[in-house]
Amino acid sequence: MAEFRPYSGAHRKLLIALDIGTTFSGQVPQIKGVTRFPAQEHVGGDSKVPSIIYYKDSEFLAAGAEAANIVEDLEDVTGGGKTCKSFTRAEWFKLHMRPNPKQSLDITQSIPPLPLNNTIVGVFADFLGYLYRCALTYIRDTHLDGVGLLKSVENHIEFVLTHPNAWEGAQQAQLRQAAIRGGLVPNLEEGNARIHFVTEGEAGLHFCIRRGLSFEAMKRGEGILIVDAGGGTVDLSAYGQVTSVSEKQSFHEITAPQCIFKGSVFVTKNAYHYLRNRLRGSTFAADVDHITRCFDDTAKLRFRNSEEPQYIKFGRTRDNDLNFDIRSGQIKIPGEDVAAFFEPCIEGITQAILKQKMHATKSITSIFLIGGFSASDWLYSRLKLSLKPLGLELLRPDGHVNKAVADGAVSFYIDHFVKARVSKFTYGLDSYVPYDITNVEHRRRLATLFVDSDGVDNVQRKFSPILKKGTEVKETTEFREDFFRKADSLDAIPNPMMDDILCYRGPSTDPQWTDVESDMYTRLCTVVSDTSRIKRSLRPKRGKEGKVYFHLKYEVILSFGLTELKAQYNLMITP
Repeated sequence: MAEFRPYSGAHRKLLIALDIGTTFSGQVPQIKGVTRFPAQEHVGGDSKVPSIIYYKDSEFLAAGAEAANIVEDLEDVTGGGKTCKSFTRAEWFKLHMRPNPKQSLDITQSIPPLPLNNTIVGVFADFLGYLYRCALTYIRDTHLDGVGLLKSVENHIEFVLTHPNAWEGAQQAQLRQAAIRGGLVPNLEEGNARIHFVTEGEAGLHFCIRRGLSFEAMKRGEGILIVDAGGGTVDLSAYGQVTSVSEKQSFHEITAPQCIFKGSVFVTKNAYHYLRNRLRGSTFAADVDHITRCFDDTAKLRFRNSEEPQYIKFGRTRDNDLNFDIRSGQIKIPGEDVAAFFEPCIEGITQAILKQKMHATKSITSIFLIGGFSASDWLYSRLKLSLKPLGLELLRPDGHVNKAVADGAVSFYIDHFVKARVSKFTYGLDSYVPYDITNVEHRRRLATLFVDSDGVDNVQRKFSPILKKGTEVKETTEFREDFFRKADSLDAIPNPMMDDILCYRGPSTDPQWTDVESDMYTRLCTVVSDTSRIKRSLRPKRGKEGKVYFHLKYEVILSFGLTELKAQYNLMITP
């Protein structure tokens, strides 16, 4: 197992990693798990808490285990087994923050809506604030002089927030807003600097390294694949080891990471639809939600054999309906039906693994399965069985793999084992080029023709890439491209100047025009610059037919230093 080096910073620090999962969340300060949560004190050594929030009239009421337990109280008050309209429940809310929700309508239809008058940032803020308060209380109550410790680090608490591989700058910005609103850091530059991000896949690699797992495949020059199977998403990340003269281990991505919506909540969703159809006409038809929760809590993870029936305990001994195989408060479900709940997830994960193997720049034979969903023996055995004939070995680390991401997030902050990543998409600007009458693509865009300030004809909708998909990105690498603005006068040069950084998500390896597959282009962020000072240094130029104009040249610079995109301008004066 890798050893931590002594901390030598100027200020004493507290590091808290928060992993908000779709179904459960974990937090690990100083690699010591928070194992005590409100209303969950009876669960010994559990660093997880349900990702559930209850609101009353849109105001935060309870979260975690307290929110899970409040259901019974509400049912006692309202009667009939249904909660009062003034109380609303937020669960699986993490999936609402996914990129491109319009392109995954099937997912939208599968997850509960957000509570009325609440935004995804607001719900995340409430839950982050809850986890943070739990962490502080735990440290205060369990650490020797916990009050003094927290006082000494109150302005030096660093946070590592984990997120699925598919999340990008827009989702990181929302998480940052939620952290500020949740009271984790002040809305100041120094507060923002204390928020860090890491993908769940990369955190998983750090967990495996810290657990002392032997990557024999890497010693043979091969790569490995980390499959983090969680509640909502399954994140796949492939790595190879870099030969280094230093003692510190170093890894790089060998293909772009992947994220699929095949987590355990979709097994639960399949069970819900099955039970709703199965119990139609039964006296227990109104209890489908409750029975589904019971399946989720017990039968889902303990299911091991498709040839044996499963029993879901949901009621009392006098609850019977023999026509629907309900006896003594238990419903009997054939094993093959339960297996069918899992099958779409198993098939999706298998195909995603094969895709990672196909695109990796190194051979992959070893796969490490972690995450809460990995605790399912049925998932593990079925994946292992389907992958073995393909020469792929599936391994499941011992220990608490359900909090692997939270543990790994702390290691990410301290170790930074991954030194190079692979760009998942192509990033660039929507620009224009001089019109060429011999170019058929230019002639197709005659409707966009315009005369620039230098008198030259141009066509628009040209995509100018800055960073292409599949490019290896090192921590210190900057990607630069030259652009320009032309204007008839200095006053016509915009101030502030702004450019949208576009992300192309389509299949093409060389996208050329933003009006082709236009739905595949999304705005990642906007770069803004003050041009007031540099405009005074510009000198007039003469263009076509002696037309006077001003020319401002600039670079757009993209940096993916760690796991967070940064973009900036570099304004230049041309002779």
